[in-house]
Amino acid sequence: MAVSVRASILLTTTVSSLFLPSVAMAASSDAENAALRREIAAMHREMMGEIHRLQARVDKYEHASAQQSHRVTRKPHTLIAGNEDDAQPRFREDPVVPARTGPRSPNESRIALPESPVQSWGAFKAASARDESVDVGGIKIGFPKGRPTIASDDKAYAFSIGLLAQEDFGGFMGVGQRGHETAGNFNKFTENARRLRLYLSWRYKDWVVNVTPDFGANNSDGNVSLFEANLNYTGLHNTTLTVGYFQPRMEEDSAERSGAFEFLERPTIVDLVRNIAGGVGRFSVGGEHYEKRWLVAGYFTGQKYGDRTNTTSITDSQTGGVFRATGRPYVSKNIDVHVGVGATAAFKVNQTSSGRNYTGLKDNPEVPLGETQLLTSGALTNISQVWAAGPQFGFRYKKFLLKGEYYHIGVQHDNVAGNATLPSLNFDGWYVAANYTLLGHGRGYNEKIGAFTTPGVEYDFDPAKGHWGALEISGRWSVTDLRTSGATINSAGTLVAADGKTAGNKQTVWQGGLNWYPNQHIKIMLDYTHFSVSSAAGVSTDLLGRSGNAVVGRVQAAF
Repeated sequence: MAVSVRASILLTTTVSSLFLPSVAMAASSDAENAALRREIAAMHREMMGEIHRLQARVDKYEHASAQQSHRVTRKPHTLIAGNEDDAQPRFREDPVVPARTGPRSPNESRIALPESPVQSWGAFKAASARDESVDVGGIKIGFPKGRPTIASDDKAYAFSIGLLAQEDFGGFMGVGQRGHETAGNFNKFTENARRLRLYLSWRYKDWVVNVTPDFGANNSDGNVSLFEANLNYTGLHNTTLTVGYFQPRMEEDSAERSGAFEFLERPTIVDLVRNIAGGVGRFSVGGEHYEKRWLVAGYFTGQKYGDRTNTTSITDSQTGGVFRATGRPYVSKNIDVHVGVGATAAFKVNQTSSGRNYTGLKDNPEVPLGETQLLTSGALTNISQVWAAGPQFGFRYKKFLLKGEYYHIGVQHDNVAGNATLPSLNFDGWYVAANYTLLGHGRGYNEKIGAFTTPGVEYDFDPAKGHWGALEISGRWSVTDLRTSGATINSAGTLVAADGKTAGNKQTVWQGGLNWYPNQHIKIMLDYTHFSVSSAAGVSTDLLGRSGNAVVGRVQAAF
């Protein structure tokens, strides 16, 4: 059609240029000829206007044809001839570009962590621009890091769903019953849904709301709770301000996030101190700021989600605070040095009908299968404050990582409420862990969380091409000492120590672990644990000391 229109235009123009001058020359100078020339000039002007209009239509048609041709090349289906036996045409999908399975750089290769820091609006737009998405009526639908995300065209509005699923299975060996003590819960084989979290996130520009239910919220199946429900503002440079149920982190091991742990669980001392005024589902108001070489965070905290449901007699809720500061004094391609300090305090613990008591100093032997808790400080009543503080250190050389933390716990009694003079109690704990990456990129440092993070999967698991994902091996020594010695008195039912005996006990745990990452979303873990727990005189006649072993595996999926 475009060719025929152009031919008509050229023909008309040629006739005008040849015929019209001839008529003008043949005409006389009388009035009739003058009128004829005026009529011919008007016809010429009208014809030229029509030519311009036709030219505009041709240009419009050619532009539309080019756009239509461009759209056709991007359509997901093309029409091809059918087989001889098939009279009807059939459609074939265009070749699908496969997901990138490698090679990946160290930064691109880290596994998906659904608990990563909340992104600012600018960072979210930049990250989303690198991910493939589908545009449906101005709505962007994509899967960044495998997480379903719906966003407006300018990314101002967004909603995403993340997942962390951990299933543990294993059992205990050599945990024998001695004397008249009870056998305790040490299954030879059992299983536990450790974490089953759905991360629901709503965004309006730099305002982000997170709500995360947890269907595996304890060390035994069947517990459903809330991991977080908070409002975040990210409009300040490298800063996140938070209010709501949140998990403020003061320890390097906790800052790594539960999907990135070297072992199944945190060291016992880390679990004890983080739950003083932090831990999962703690009401928090505060924020954190990071730069490439340092991070600082601080939160005012209150009670945990569910406290007043679990203990209906609470008449005055807990208040406390959490603080953390970290630095990287030396950084190079092959070396990373991390130093930091963490501190936490419960300014006042929950008050119930029986007073202000604290029962948080007890734990299992770092095995998440619902086993009996052997480590305990004993009953602590008439407590005014509980606090903890200590340093943290980490050193990476290429694919080798060494790190450790030490914390001191202090407990102060309320002597006015107890109508007696009771001493302050002091406890200690530490751990040292070593890790080496056998396959893949070694563990790296994430300045946004002030902690080391997972190995990198350079190539997805594909044995046919000789690709095996990432593999790391780890070892850890953990000690927690909750023994208290000295001449104290029994007041208001609290037996701290009597007759020079020791209340509370000490736990030592040795662990070895192997972690395999076939891709950036799947993690398979296997841990061997040997634990030894001393007796606890004055605490319970059923806890005479125990030692044993455990072998536990975990399958994890994260998006």
